[in-house]
Amino acid sequence: MRSAAPNTVPTFQPLYRQIKDLLVRSLDGGAWKPGQAIPSELELAGRFGVSQGTVRKAVDELAAENMLVRRQGKGTFVATHGEPRQNFRFLRLMPNQGEPAQYESRASECRRARAGVDVARFLDLKPGDGVIFIRRVLFFGGEPTVVEEITLPALPFKGLTAAKLAAHRGSIYHLYETEFGTQMIRADEKLRAVAADAATAGALGLAKGTPLLSVERVAYTYGDRPVEYRYGLCRTDTHFYRNELG
Repeated sequence: MRSAAPNTVPTFQPLYRQIKDLLVRSLDGGAWKPGQAIPSELELAGRFGVSQGTVRKAVDELAAENMLVRRQGKGTFVATHGEPRQNFRFLRLMPNQGEPAQYESRASECRRARAGVDVARFLDLKPGDGVIFIRRVLFFGGEPTVVEEITLPALPFKGLTAAKLAAHRGSIYHLYETEFGTQMIRADEKLRAVAADAATAGALGLAKGTPLLSVERVAYTYGDRPVEYRYGLCRTDTHFYRNELG
């Protein structure tokens, strides 16, 4: 007797989603660089053989997901971490008083290493694959505020050195996109309350055991590919973590 065929559900994707996927592939392939204008909706509609409204809906979703930026009277541009307002897109640490200030990054370590089991899982690598490990401190208003450990897959970031980190001005995500062609699109985070160990307390100028906020993050580029694992310890006496819901 022939066995029954497994239940299958045909997949259907709206046309604008198909256009969105095509646009993401173009962005991933470097057709348009960060900060560069993409073709007009009318031109894209002609290129894909669809209505302008279909393209507009696809572009609207990409803008809502911070992949594209609309500028009134100028067009639509590829989002870039080079804009000052983007510095706090992923870094949600806010001062208790006043507006968020620009921060300074000082890397104490940048070296090649081998991925451990946990990091390999986060970055979709095999244990033992090459990675780049960075340890740095973020200073807000001259005060050490965050200690971070960053791990990157070695291949996409070949050539990243401590000298390049020290010479770059701006967010490290801007360095990724300008020097290595890797655009960070989204991130998943886990937050926990922890106590400062001796090394972290010393780096932040705090007493051992001081309450800190731990932020564990995996950041993704196009195609939902994980390209950065980050573990940060943030002081909570002068700053708080802000998130917008809804």
